[in-house]
Amino acid sequence: MKKIILIAAAALLSLAASAQVKIGYVNFSELVQLMPEADAARARYQALQADAAETYNTMVAEYQTKAQAYEQNKDSWGPSIREVKSNELQRIIQTIQEYEQTAGSELQQQQSELMAPIYQKAQETVQALAKELGLTALFDASSALYFDENVAVNLTQAAREKLGIPADRTLESLQAELAAQAQAAQQQ
Repeated sequence: MKKIILIAAAALLSLAASAQVKIGYVNFSELVQLMPEADAARARYQALQADAAETYNTMVAEYQTKAQAYEQNKDSWGPSIREVKSNELQRIIQTIQEYEQTAGSELQQQQSELMAPIYQKAQETVQALAKELGLTALFDASSALYFDENVAVNLTQAAREKLGIPADRTLESLQAELAAQAQAAQQQ
């Protein structure tokens, strides 16, 4: 009986070892960041951030104007006027704080909504490529703990081509582009 179990176990191990498991990997984060659609999403998000910042700055400017007027005139006002003006300043501070919280969460939600179709398109493209190549498993290169690059198929370049990412576009060139945009925005 033991011989039969040992023979069966050896046969299973032999079958498993000879079975072709074809795995691949892709740098998914790189794909998403470099997609042309991501540029449009970043531009839209930056515009939303600028609008939120403009509103915030207007609110702060209003507070500063009223706080300055309060400081200049408080000695000439009676106690009831001082209290009303002080309460008004407190309400403005509270409104600014509420706006900061609301705008922050709305911006996060809008960023997620802008990026969702981009992630979906990249994922669908990568999955289609994996199926075309008959892969058994596909890993994200940035989050896999280990894989043998000599055995696994790298789908990053093929996915870049299908997604319309120019060959000369890299994460480094994107970082330089974004830094230049930020510097130009600061100079304005």
